[in-house]
Amino acid sequence: MKSVKRYSYVILSLFFLWVPPVLGDSGPLVFSGKTMGTTYHIKIFPGSVLIPDALDVKIRQSLDAINQSMSTFIPESEISRFNTDHTAGKPFPVSQDFHKVMQTSEYVYRLTDGAWDGTVKPLVDLWGFGVPGVTTQPPAPEKLREAIKKVGFHRIEVSEKGYLVKKSADVTLDLASIAKGYGVDRLASLLLECGIWNFLVEIGGEVFASGKKSDGSRWRIGINEPNSGAPLDRVYKAVTLKDMALATSGNYRNFFEKGGIRYSHIIDPRTGYPVSNGVVSASVIAKTCALADALATGLMVMGPEKGIELVTWLESVECLIIVQKKDSTLQEFFSDGFFEAASD
Repeated sequence: MKSVKRYSYVILSLFFLWVPPVLGDSGPLVFSGKTMGTTYHIKIFPGSVLIPDALDVKIRQSLDAINQSMSTFIPESEISRFNTDHTAGKPFPVSQDFHKVMQTSEYVYRLTDGAWDGTVKPLVDLWGFGVPGVTTQPPAPEKLREAIKKVGFHRIEVSEKGYLVKKSADVTLDLASIAKGYGVDRLASLLLECGIWNFLVEIGGEVFASGKKSDGSRWRIGINEPNSGAPLDRVYKAVTLKDMALATSGNYRNFFEKGGIRYSHIIDPRTGYPVSNGVVSASVIAKTCALADALATGLMVMGPEKGIELVTWLESVECLIIVQKKDSTLQEFFSDGFFEAASD
């Protein structure tokens, strides 16, 4: 019997851990904790701005609301209730957060011709990367054929009136590849509403940088080295951002191996199989982190040529796609404005 290896660096958690804000003598005000199965960090350079006493509470409430809305690991969350409601044609009211994410999801689904699809849950579960838990081998072809019949965002109507309608009773959602990005946007909006302009928000590696640091310099963000053996804090490339979001998707942290073949959690919704196009990392710069988050996953599936072609005609969107060649060396593909956008 051939050996099976599984690597997973994703810690799935249903609890919310909060760390009190810390203010150094000359550094930023820092909020940090755990949410959405990962960590979050917020750095604020307040300057002359008075930080609201209840800001930490508002941050935690915002994150908790998103988790309660879009976590498939919480049985009573909005998304879980939607997934277990096997009724077609009936309006399903959703929160404003959920509705906004679904609108962006529909947009990215169409942009990528289905390379990103929020209804990929049956395939994610079948490959062992979802709620049911890990698997040690690829699923049987007949099970894949059955699962892929349930996939397709066109099976859901996203009404402008704030509700969803299942066109097929068995359609389900997994918004893991957009929810963290939306969480970043939600916190960024909260800080701006409080009159705070110079800050960095990060959830699970997805970031939004606003304004600048106290010394006038821009926020400098590292993109991880796309190598499963590299330390989590090893930077492959660093970019500077101002008033933009950056999200990165990769297949080098969450995967299993069988028979010498690596199967990652990045699944092509159109074929039912994990991507095998050589792309190991895709980073996207955009105005919102939700869009950057979903597009980064979509570009992983599309590959460098089609990915760059798509991004080229999108306004205020840039990307860096890294491909691992057969000799294990890395090759970069990037849109014309990626490094310019990262240093503006």
